[in-house]
Amino acid sequence: MGRNHEVTERHPLLDGNGELIEPGWSRSLVQEYDRKMIKAPKFRIKEWDYYLVMGQGFAGAFTISDDGYIGLQSVSLLELGDEPWEHTETVLNTFPMGRIGLPADSSSGVTKYHDKRLNMKFEAGDGKRRIRCKFDRFWKDKPFKCDITLEQPDMESMVIATPWDKKHAFYYNQKINTMRASGYMEFDGKRYEFDPATDFGTLDWGRGVWTYDNTWLWGSGNADINGKRFGFNIGYGFGNTSAATENVIFYEGKVHKLDDVEFHIPEGNMMDKWTFASSDGRFEMEFEPVLDRAACIDFKVLVSDQHQVFGKMSGKAVLDDGTVIEVKDMMCFAEKVHNRY
Repeated sequence: MGRNHEVTERHPLLDGNGELIEPGWSRSLVQEYDRKMIKAPKFRIKEWDYYLVMGQGFAGAFTISDDGYIGLQSVSLLELGDEPWEHTETVLNTFPMGRIGLPADSSSGVTKYHDKRLNMKFEAGDGKRRIRCKFDRFWKDKPFKCDITLEQPDMESMVIATPWDKKHAFYYNQKINTMRASGYMEFDGKRYEFDPATDFGTLDWGRGVWTYDNTWLWGSGNADINGKRFGFNIGYGFGNTSAATENVIFYEGKVHKLDDVEFHIPEGNMMDKWTFASSDGRFEMEFEPVLDRAACIDFKVLVSDQHQVFGKMSGKAVLDDGTVIEVKDMMCFAEKVHNRY
């Protein structure tokens, strides 16, 4: 298939008509996002920063988002050991329409949200990202708090600019993987410590105008393999991806571009074994689910049916130069999400 147009020249993301100038993928945010250039109504604009930080047998996920007519601020705590469980707590805001003030660029600045119950702040700069959160009455009337630092040395990321076959609709997305994590989370008398030798964080940074009804598949993970930083990002399902896919391998700060990767999800039970196959033979994996973080919101016009499945990936990934990376029981996630909003 080889739909892999790489954008290398710096220029604005949108033209004067609010359309993408150059659909494709890039290694950094070379196309400059400017909310003022969007021609769609404000309530259709979606902006979010999502961090997932995975430790040994546990994980935390943090979202600050402004999706036009709704804001979703959420925190998840996951235990992935012998008795897996998770709790996700979400604060909904009506019609934020840009008031949350998410930055136009991921590389620096502050993303923050504050109300009576939740105080959450993401800071980026100086080769680091810091995630701080205090969530009162998070679960069982007990608070959650965290202070996590992610190391981001000079490294490549996966960026994609995808149009829809609808006027003024587009998706601009960056995934930064393999950021070594330190710091802690605390809940219910238990402290979860992140160790940068083994633990990693991922940023999913998105800006755009979506169509109303979409189903997507996404998978992502990081691991330390023989002292080297390894990660992957795979996915498809929304927008017109004829210019490029978002499938990549991350290895020691470099991106290795893949063609198409297909998710084979068992029918009937998400917790059965999944497989992944690539058109170029460079990403062949089996996935053993451990926990399905399922969430369904149904307000009739606003529907979100999510299955973010955490589990262990094993198989092989092949770098651009033909080097084969053997992956064994790498804790990661793969998800299927259907949204109407």
